[in-house]
Amino acid sequence: MKVAVASDHRGVRVKSQILAQLVELGHEAIDCGPSETASVDYPDYAAKVSRMVGGGTADRGILICGTGMGMCITANKFRGVRAIICHDDVAAEICRRHNDANVMCLSADLMGDRLLGRVVETWLKTEFEGGRHQRRVEKITEIENQVCDVEENAEGTKGSCG
Repeated sequence: MKVAVASDHRGVRVKSQILAQLVELGHEAIDCGPSETASVDYPDYAAKVSRMVGGGTADRGILICGTGMGMCITANKFRGVRAIICHDDVAAEICRRHNDANVMCLSADLMGDRLLGRVVETWLKTEFEGGRHQRRVEKITEIENQVCDVEENAEGTKGSCG
């Protein structure tokens, strides 16, 4: 599986840990930056990963910032992205099984290394259940398309829906 990973300056160390874990688990890890801890704007990095996931060049994405919140808000602006904040194993499993979440947002400040490792592994190995959940995910996509189509017609561009 191709997994695009990015962080802000607060998540650089955690991003390096996750990239190594992805390779160890046999996945293709794509580092979308940054590589240094100098202050950066998290929306720029969330957009890189979200464009890759929404556009199909990455299967999934992982975003890391201080809390995970800013990354999640940004990622969910992109068509085809279902981003979730995960702070534990249960959330990582349920968001995959029930919501087919394709971008996971993590906190660099609120989670320890062992927990981060477990959450990433759980999220990667958990499959989408489909069934009744498929219908609900399809409804989310229909709503997303309605909103994006209205936005595109009003602006004459793709806007934030990518």
